[in-house]
Formats: sequence, C-alpha cells, structure tokens
Amino acid sequence: MTRWASYHVLSAIAVFTASSAFAMTASECTRTTHVSHGGEADHVDLGEGRVMWRDWWSQEGSATDIVIADCQSGDVLQFRTAEENMNKRPPFDRTEDAMAIVAQHETGARVFATLGRMSDDLKKVARDVSVEVWALEPCACAAFYPGLRGDKEAFRLEGL
Repeated sequence: MTRWASYHVLSAIAVFTASSAFAMTASECTRTTHVSHGGEADHVDLGEGRVMWRDWWSQEGSATDIVIADCQSGDVLQFRTAEENMNKRPPFDRTEDAMAIVAQHETGARVFATLGRMSDDLKKVARDVSVEVWALEPCACAAFYPGLRGDKEAFRLEGL
C-alpha cells in the first residue's frame, strides 16, 4: 500500500471513530428541557427519514404535544393531543384518536403520507396543528438519521 493510500485509510478510520464517539442515541433525546416542567420523550423512528416524539409540559396545568419531523427537509408537524388547566379552553385528551390517524398514514405509502395530509386529518381531533420548517436538527433526527442533516444546524445536547 502506498503512503498516500495509507493516509486515506487512516483518515477514514479517524473520521469514522470521531463521528462514532459523538453519535446520539434515542435514549439521550429523552430529557427535561424546561427545568422540571417540560421535556421530550418516546422518540420513535418511523422509517424513511421520519421521526416522532412526545413533548410534555406539567406546571399547574399539563399538555401533550406530538411532533413528527422529516429529517431531510426539516418539515415538522406539531399537534396537541391533550391538555388540562393550560388556559381557558376546556380540558381534553384525544391522544388515542390522533395516534390512530398517524398510524393510518404511516402504514400506507409514504408518497401519500405527507405531513400536510396528516395535518388536515389531525385538525379534526387535535389542537394547535401546524406544519413548519425547522433550521435546527431535532434530537431524534441526530439519533436516527444523522446523515440527513444537510444544511440544518446540528443538534447538540446542552452542556456538550
């Protein structure tokens, strides 16, 4: 092996080792994000570059939001499935109905299971349904699909 070829092999090993040392895991994404009042949990790989997790809040009132992200495009669907004592709206819990809609879309062909179509169906049962584009890579994408980051700002756990 030439010296030049050896250099390339060693460089590739160094890059692989460095990237492996900093690889995220889904369990690291389960964390408190708002000093004992809120956080992220239940991170799931939905396949084909799409992830889902639950945002929770619990201070005087409680809320559960579900977030589905396309890791390559940065498109993010967010919707509230449950809340109690969060504001003047009556309490509700439609988590089961909302997750049934997500499951219905996710079991079909991805070409038809767009976040926009899911959003339209979720508006019938969930609250605060929105689709936006994030410039920051979500933790679940860093854990499950780090190669799809593209131009998005890389996710970093606080304190790292």
